[in-house]
Amino acid sequence: MAVAEFERSIIRERQREGIEKAKQRGVYKGRKPSLSDEQVKEAKERIAQGVPKSVVARDLNISRTTLYGYLW
Repeated sequence: MAVAEFERSIIRERQREGIEKAKQRGVYKGRKPSLSDEQVKEAKERIAQGVPKSVVARDLNISRTTLYGYLW
């Protein structure tokens, strides 16, 4: 068991190093945003007008969870 944990820690360390090197090269940038700033602004306006969040999310083709992330 201890050997497996040690091997896993080595793998994680190598992975971290690889990600850091990729970021330095500009390759590893993460996921692109689902919504533009304009879409977020529009969503906030519609919600302020009383449109249900589930309808706004459906119209923007995103989940409610994603919408809530943008509203915080």
